[in-house]
Amino acid sequence: MFPTILIVDDEPSILQSLSGLLEDEGYEVITASNGYEALKLIESEMPDLVLLDIWMPGIDGIETLKEIKKDSPSVQVVIITGHGTIETAVKATKLGAFDLIEKPLSIDKVIVTINNALNFRRLEEENKYLRKKTIEKNAINGNSPPIQELRKAIASVAPTDSWILITGENGTGKELVARTIHQLSPRAENPLIDVNCAAVPAGEIEAELFGRGREAGPDRRRRGKLEMANTGTLFLDEIADMSLEVQAKLLRVLQEQRFQRMGGGRTLAVNARVIAATNRDLEAEISKGAFREDLYYRLNVVPLRVPPLRERAADIPALVDTFLDEYAKRNRTPPRRISPEVIEMLSGYPWPGNVRELKNLVGRLSILAEGEVIRVTDLRAPYNPSTAAPAPAAQDRFFDTDRLDTALSRFETAFIQKKLAQENNDIHQTAARIGLPVEELRKRLSTSSTQSTTPHPPPSAPNPAKGRR
Repeated sequence: MFPTILIVDDEPSILQSLSGLLEDEGYEVITASNGYEALKLIESEMPDLVLLDIWMPGIDGIETLKEIKKDSPSVQVVIITGHGTIETAVKATKLGAFDLIEKPLSIDKVIVTINNALNFRRLEEENKYLRKKTIEKNAINGNSPPIQELRKAIASVAPTDSWILITGENGTGKELVARTIHQLSPRAENPLIDVNCAAVPAGEIEAELFGRGREAGPDRRRRGKLEMANTGTLFLDEIADMSLEVQAKLLRVLQEQRFQRMGGGRTLAVNARVIAATNRDLEAEISKGAFREDLYYRLNVVPLRVPPLRERAADIPALVDTFLDEYAKRNRTPPRRISPEVIEMLSGYPWPGNVRELKNLVGRLSILAEGEVIRVTDLRAPYNPSTAAPAPAAQDRFFDTDRLDTALSRFETAFIQKKLAQENNDIHQTAARIGLPVEELRKRLSTSSTQSTTPHPPPSAPNPAKGRR
């Protein structure tokens, strides 16, 4: 189908000559001699582009342009005029005109301008389509009451510029919520820049946020994430892992909307919406002196809590279907089905890893399960309790060795794993509960499995020569 061009001009000679030239170029052409007629044709024919004269009796070109952009904003409009001024061009552009062409018309310029305007419209439509696909990809699946409440809150807060604090356990989808808010906001065409405060080394987080200036040297100069998020959204994930020193600097920047790069002398202005997320209780962190109270209240303008999967078990069937379709497309395989018995078993599991754990399980099942339908026999422990090996009694684990250090190591491993499970695999909460620094707990977790499976060498035999004179 060829693009349709509407020519609006009160001069019959312009309508006739321009129509013939554009039809020769392959366009469908319709004409109107005044603004009222043009608005009726736009409503009934929906042309792709309008060539609109400025000076016409009755409703002039500027007023017609206003009405077109109010009722049909996707229609491209090119102004044609015999009395072009800078003021007219600026006014028309502000009202949404793509370009302005002066009479007498050059057919080459007209064709180039039309092609550019139609290409711009095509790009706009592609961007809308991609944005729609991005929103669908980031959609929060499920219809349980907690998720319906969350979606309602997102729909209310997304169009505003309010700062947001998202809380929830690991794996619940806090980043998904942040991306959805950004895509539904007026800043959607601008960047969403994320900073994982837990993943950036403590000594690098300041440079990551604010960048490095001239004094850092030519090889180390770089823009910070705050600067990159200007006019867009800055997503601070795991904000509780940020040091108190960097928290103080961040608070000052967020209040003043100005900052300097590390080692830089120039003050930069920033206009970024801030969304923060954490899996910790920030009020508890404040009481322990680990998080600034003033920063908490600065970020917590609109609080959003993402419910854990165990509170929205009714969404598990929809989530499983979504993940099965996703893995089928990724692996170019027919989508698998899942038996009701498996869904029932999954709905009764507590899901300490939440939606992330469910997605990983569905990914494994889509690859490893036998047959087109995933059945209970494809599930293994801990999702299928019947396949779990009987746990050895404590005395079997702790007393089947003659070495005290081995028994202590086994007890420590069992103790840490049990407390970690009780805290839903939250390493920070577990560390606080058992009285260990987080880094020390991480170290013990990384080495406990190796220590528990590596046999200790037998004690050295006594040296008969030792002690002889």
